[in-house]
Order: sequence, then structure tokens, then C-alpha cells
Amino acid sequence: MLRLTLLLIAALLSAVAQETIIVRPKVIDDVLTNPGIGFMTFQRFNGDQLNVGTKWTEGFPIDYQEYKGSLKNPNHPDTSIAYFRIYWKFVEPERGKYNWEMLDKAINTAHARKQRLMLRIGPYGTTDDNDVPDWYRAMMGTEDPAKLADKKWRTDPEDPRYAKYYGGMIRAVGARYDGHPDLESVDLSIVGAWGEGAGTKLLSRNTMESLVDAYLDGFRKTPLVAMLADDAFNRYAYSKRNTGWRVDCLGDMGGFNPNWNHMFDYYPQSLVGFGMQDAWKKAPVSLEVCWVMQEWMNKGWDVDYIIDQSLKWHISSFNSKSSAVPEAWWPQVNRWLKKMGYRFALRKFTYPSTVRPNGKLAFTTWWENQGVAPIYRQYPFALRLKSAGRAHVMVTGADIRNWLPGDAIYNDAVFVPAEMPPGEYELEVALVDEASREPAIKLAIAGINAEGWYPMGKITVKP
Repeated sequence: MLRLTLLLIAALLSAVAQETIIVRPKVIDDVLTNPGIGFMTFQRFNGDQLNVGTKWTEGFPIDYQEYKGSLKNPNHPDTSIAYFRIYWKFVEPERGKYNWEMLDKAINTAHARKQRLMLRIGPYGTTDDNDVPDWYRAMMGTEDPAKLADKKWRTDPEDPRYAKYYGGMIRAVGARYDGHPDLESVDLSIVGAWGEGAGTKLLSRNTMESLVDAYLDGFRKTPLVAMLADDAFNRYAYSKRNTGWRVDCLGDMGGFNPNWNHMFDYYPQSLVGFGMQDAWKKAPVSLEVCWVMQEWMNKGWDVDYIIDQSLKWHISSFNSKSSAVPEAWWPQVNRWLKKMGYRFALRKFTYPSTVRPNGKLAFTTWWENQGVAPIYRQYPFALRLKSAGRAHVMVTGADIRNWLPGDAIYNDAVFVPAEMPPGEYELEVALVDEASREPAIKLAIAGINAEGWYPMGKITVKP
């Protein structure tokens, strides 16, 4: 009888010792600067001066500014993306010889400024100084613009040499940079002035597929984002690979024609008609301002309507062309930034008060993605045991790319190392970089420490 009583007491003490700790983190309303989402710099990097007024530059090599030690962008949100748009002629100045130094410098500068590089290589612009490469023009000879099928073409894409050489350049760039950790995404640009896709619908099926295949073959790891240009083009790219989409005139509400505009008469219809409504679930939506935001204000356009439409379309990132945000619109922009892309809030976390070396630390989590899109790169969910003299990171198997807007439940267990010394530890959590295992994503909860981890409470390791 005594033995039974002692066993019962031991069991009760064990149950008390294995108390489940319940944590409900405080949700915050701060603007969070995180990888792959939000505003971006354009032909510039964090810390650079913005474009003045309503003008901008694009397509030419970056004119690098002197770095003055600050990553802040006055009158512009903090960013994690630097967008570089460059013409073919500058990437391949001689046939088969590529300007890797230029692209390497752009990627390395982005890394140094805490950004990733988004890239578009447009085939040509609209003037002689941004034509196709000189060697390609010499090969093609002078072409009569009136005989080209689209007014925004500078060369005939149906000539087989176009897909061969432009496509060959894209494959070469992919061979060098695909999967680079500092390359955010690549625009799937195939034809038209500035690489915007004008005339895509006029391409033969064979030419269109050949040009798209150059990107699909060259970039198997880095996300691709296709212009919302044509039914056959978008459906083909999306069917072969999970491609995202972009447009270059977000906000146009009558700037070209009082009876037609992109926001009412092109984007909604094309998104549905081209079968791209669900593309956001697997690949990013990246949108670009029409003109600059100051021009929206000058024309009296409804910024709240523009923002809400972009959120409905599951925007992850926005190119404001490195132009200032109108001062009066900062409340709207901050509202936008708090919804754009992903925004992870850990709403509930439970764990045992004690664990043993070489034993399992079981936990439960409830997450809320308060943004309008998932995250498109994998950042493992990790736990860390931290004491004065030791820290150990335990990575879970969570694939946070599946956490669409709304709720996500992830319950699992990780092993405590057999050599973990007994004692009391701080239990911390974070979404970490796959390689470094350092925190990489800011959460929409309070309590982040100086190292980027979120403390959940105390836990005891018992022998």
C-alpha cells in the first residue's frame, strides 16, 4: 500500500513537473521591413537619394551614388528589394561576351545595402542609345519601323535570330545567377519597348514559346514574374512553371485616355482572362507605379482605391520608381505596407516546462498570416535554448511557404541534444535563414530581442 502511495505521489509530481506553458504573444501594428515584400528602390539602393520630382531613369547601367553610411531612404519606405532594369545591349555588348562585372556589382551592392536584387533585362528601349546591341543591329541591318507588326518593336522578333540570340543571352544569365541567394526574382521579359511586352499577342506560338523557354531553362530556382501581357503567353508560362505576374502601370485611372484606363479596363479583365487569378499562391505579384505617386496626387486619383485593388490582387512588392511618397499619403502607405505580402503573427505557443537531454520538446503553434500573400522562399521555423553559457538552435520541418493568408496550425517536436547540460534555459523562437540559422523574418508580435529571437519563456532541462 505504501509503495502504491509513493508511486502515485511520484506520478503527480511528474505531472506537475511536466506542466504545459501557454504563451499568447502580443500582436503589434508596426510596419515591418522583411525580405521580398514592400516597396523597392529602382536603379538605386538603400541610402541613395531619390529621383527628383516626377522623373526617373531606367534601362541604363546604374549610376552609383556615394554611400554615406545610412540605409534610410528619406521620404520613402525602408526596403528589402533593389530593382535593376537594364537593356540587352549593356549586358551583351559583344556577341557571346557578357558584362558580368556590371551584374555582379549590382548584386553585391544590393547585398551590402541589406537588399536582394530584382532584375529585368529588356530587349531594347525606344531611342537609338537603347536599341538592340550594336552587333545584333549590324546583323539585322536597318529595319523599317512601319513594317514591324507593333509600334513598340525595334526589331522583328519573328526572325529566328532574335530568339536564338536574345534567348541565348537569357540562358547565359541564368546559368550564372540562377538560385543566387541575393537574386530576388527575374522579370520574364521577351519583347516590346522597355521589356513591357507590347505586341506579345502578335507573336507566333513557336516564337513565344522559344522566348519563354529561355527563361524556364535558365531560371529553375529563382522566381520568375511575367508581364500580364497575353492569354497564350501567360497561360504557357504558368502551365510550365509557377510564374508570378507584374504590371507596370498600377494606378492609371485615365492618364492615357479619358474613356479607358488600366485599373478599370485592363488589369481586372486580363487577370481573369489570362487565368492568373491563383498565381499568387505559388509565385509573387510585383506591381509598378504608373508615372510616380506624386503624379497620382496631381491628377486627383483615389489612392485608397488603388491600394485596395492591389491588395485584392495579392501584391507582394511595389516599385515606386525611387520617387518620394507624397507627404499627405503616408498614412495610406503605412496601411498598405502592413498588408502587402506576408505578415506572420504567432498567436499561441505551448511547450512543456521541463525536458530531458535526448528527449523530445513537443510544442504547438497557431499562426496568423495577416498579409495578402504567402512567403515564396523557405525560412525554417526554429526554436533556441539559450543560457548564459550556451545556445542551441533546433530547426523544425515547417514549410511556411504554405501559410496562406489566414490561420495556420503547426504542431511538432524537436529533439534536445543528448549533451545539453541540465539547467534553466530561455526558450526562443524565430523564422531563420536556411544557411546561417540566424533570424531573418520580423514577426508581428512584441518582444523581439537584440539577436532577432522572440523569447517564449523559461524551460528546464533535467537529467
